Amino acid sequence: LCLQVPELEKATVRIRQPERVREIIQSLREQGVAKLQVISDFDMTLSRFGCNGRRCPTSHNILDTSRVVSEDGKKKLKDLLHYYYPIEIDPNRTLEEKCPLMVEWWTKAHELLVQQKIHKSDIAQIVRESEVMLRYGHGDFFDQLHKNNIPLFIFSAGIGDILEEIIRQANIFYSNVNVVSNYMDFNDDGVLTHFKRPLIHTYNKNNTVLQGTGYFQQLSTRTSIILLGDSMGDLTMADGVPSVENILKIGFLNDKVEERRGKYLDSYDIVLESDETLDVVNGILRYILTE
Repeated sequence: LCLQVPELEKATVRIRQPERVREIIQSLREQGVAKLQVISDFDMTLSRFGCNGRRCPTSHNILDTSRVVSEDGKKKLKDLLHYYYPIEIDPNRTLEEKCPLMVEWWTKAHELLVQQKIHKSDIAQIVRESEVMLRYGHGDFFDQLHKNNIPLFIFSAGIGDILEEIIRQANIFYSNVNVVSNYMDFNDDGVLTHFKRPLIHTYNKNNTVLQGTGYFQQLSTRTSIILLGDSMGDLTMADGVPSVENILKIGFLNDKVEERRGKYLDSYDIVLESDETLDVVNGILRYILTE
């Protein structure tokens, strides 16, 4: 397989069942471009986890740490993060335990943001001033999908308005890109009043929050899937697809690599450890898309 996709030789790549992965990639190629769709998380999957030893911000962080949030608001949001984030990534807690706590976290964070009376007109500038970075190779990734009319579905527990602005400013918000995320609602004066429902957190990225969108039904012929994520919660993102024939799950393991490696290798077909690029994904796409 490395002959066809040389990027799989990178030191960051781990695969538990190489033979199975080879078969899936082969099937994706045989099924052809007309059957392919890509489903991806955004924060820390399409965007970078870190740079030069510093963490890069998520779409929530961009807002939380921006000039439109008061010092008191920043402190409260940080306290929430320090309390709930360890719960989110705790490998010893069950999903049943985590879910209500994630709802609690997102709800409290959104309520705090609403109190800040954020203006819609500030969002573009907030993103411009932030330290957000998309992964190396993002241009190639978005371009390849767009040129070949392959739908890209971004399913994010982040903030949709911020996320869309990031890809807009990178000039890659093409017509084949569809986003489902947490969106803000502004009043007639352009002030944030609440967040639209349904609430999307790390562990409910599945059919329950997609009901009524009909997105995957329109793509019922797209039965080949490449799924990209960085958490256990991302593994259910394709649950709404009517009849999956082939699915290749690629996981970015960004944090606490040693203790989480086993779980990721059990769940994802390909695990990319501390890899800030989309090289492997682009290599696989190139192979699938070449005649």
